Amino acid sequence: MRESSLSYASLTARGLTPNRWDLIAFPLVLGLLLLAGKGAHETLAPLSALKEPVVSLDPLRLPEYALRTTLRMLAAMVASLVFTFTYGTLAAKSRRAELVLVPILDILQSVPVLGYISFTVVFFMSLFPGRVAGAELAAIFAIFTSQAWNMTFSFYQSLRTVPRDLEEATENFHFSAWQRFWRLEVPFAMPGLIWNMMMSMSGGWFFVVASEAITVGDTTITLPGIGAYLARSTAEKNLAAVGWAVLAMVLVIILYDQLMFRPLIAWADKFRTGQTGAQTAPQSWFLDLLQRSRLMRTMGRPAARLLGALARQRFAPLRPRKLRARTRRSTLIDIAWFAIVASAAGSAAWRIVVFFASGVDGTEIGHAFLLGLFTLMRVVVLIVIASLIWVPVGVAVGLRPRLAEKVQPLAQFLAAFPANLLFPVFVVAIVAWHLNPNIWLSPLIILGTQWYILFNVIAGASAYPNDLLEAAASLHLRGWQWWREAMLPGIFPYFVTGAITAAGGAWNASIVAEAVSWGNVKLTAAGLGAYIADNTAAGNYPKIVLGIAIMSLFVTLFNRFLWRPLYIYAEDRMRLD
Repeated sequence: MRESSLSYASLTARGLTPNRWDLIAFPLVLGLLLLAGKGAHETLAPLSALKEPVVSLDPLRLPEYALRTTLRMLAAMVASLVFTFTYGTLAAKSRRAELVLVPILDILQSVPVLGYISFTVVFFMSLFPGRVAGAELAAIFAIFTSQAWNMTFSFYQSLRTVPRDLEEATENFHFSAWQRFWRLEVPFAMPGLIWNMMMSMSGGWFFVVASEAITVGDTTITLPGIGAYLARSTAEKNLAAVGWAVLAMVLVIILYDQLMFRPLIAWADKFRTGQTGAQTAPQSWFLDLLQRSRLMRTMGRPAARLLGALARQRFAPLRPRKLRARTRRSTLIDIAWFAIVASAAGSAAWRIVVFFASGVDGTEIGHAFLLGLFTLMRVVVLIVIASLIWVPVGVAVGLRPRLAEKVQPLAQFLAAFPANLLFPVFVVAIVAWHLNPNIWLSPLIILGTQWYILFNVIAGASAYPNDLLEAAASLHLRGWQWWREAMLPGIFPYFVTGAITAAGGAWNASIVAEAVSWGNVKLTAAGLGAYIADNTAAGNYPKIVLGIAIMSLFVTLFNRFLWRPLYIYAEDRMRLD
């Protein structure tokens, strides 16, 4: 009996015996893993397994469809994180790489995603010929393109605005570049990155509808999922099925809010900068459950130790971040690098010009450029209006964790709700009241992208050091003075990131928002988006390339002459010292 008691005590000390929390946590985690494994196994099935009709409008099939869609979105999220850490770090750390990577990122987030998805489908299908996995990878890539850009911008912004006193501390402790990255820069970027991950997951729903219907030549491959269910119910004008799809979306959003994002926000609260913590720390019942579960802690301990050991590795010494005199050799390398980049950009521009020269003339270029100015005016006005609305709301939510817990699922749902479902409502209202489409179709551009501003401002306000809030209160800062002297400088880098991604998304959304239809009624607003949409429907590839090229030019110049100076201003004047 004594030996048995000692044996049980020994097992308990090693964390190998369950407690009452394990009775809830272990089946829950095991069930999630089994569901994920089942969904992953189905991707290896042959294409012939996708028998018609692939998607049934029976509501009882929605749980299965929700699982398949969620797994695609999570796979895209993992790929987006890898891309973010790699691309964002290179852009932030290397001045020469930044010269190329940031403009490319500007263009990628503005170029219509669905315009180049068709060119990638054949590649992914060729990787797994005759298998569902090829179509799955194509769908995941489509969702990835809706998630990665704003996450990368957020991470890039955070790396460029790490407080100087924290950088100096890492130099005093002789951290290597690897140690500083994992022990300072990633934790500092984590609050903003998590909120942008939420926005990415929510924004991905807009592309799920298109990504789950893969077209290769004359063949359309439909993948089971909520997006395909919603597309079929919309095509058949089945309002009851649309309602079931929206309800399924709400339940999925609540689940991944409770099981993934809320635990991440509660965990990331320990990375807040400042000498005092948050007055009310965010809570997560699922994180508490995992932390109290003895078996879960034991199972996760090897991975935690491995990650901790990797973060402590030196690999290479850290060179102090001090201004160094530029040598002649460095100047020559910069000149050579700039010449290579300029030559590559000039060559690409020339190829584009040659491509559409046969189908357009100078008059057409001037017409497309004028339409681009119309769309630019819409984007600027809408970004200003969205900023005036959502910046105060985001600050109010970010400074109150309890309020954020209540608002977070609602904000995720509003961001996830496919804006194109509201297009028929606008069409009917504009026709019924004889409104001007050039004005009243404009809000459709910002419906799905305004949330980038809200989520980034919430991230900035939630990461704002509590000791600075206390200092502002002790100085009796009120009203506009409080905004100007305290809050706006702290959230400004986050706002710039949100505004950049919102503007890029607005350019992208203009292609579907400036030319909408419901039944036989079609409304068009004068703009570059409608120009691209109309020529895509007509199959006029030279004009499509012309429209996309002008859109990319507008976005690049706008970012270079407005957002880039604001980034520099945020780095030089508004870093928390």
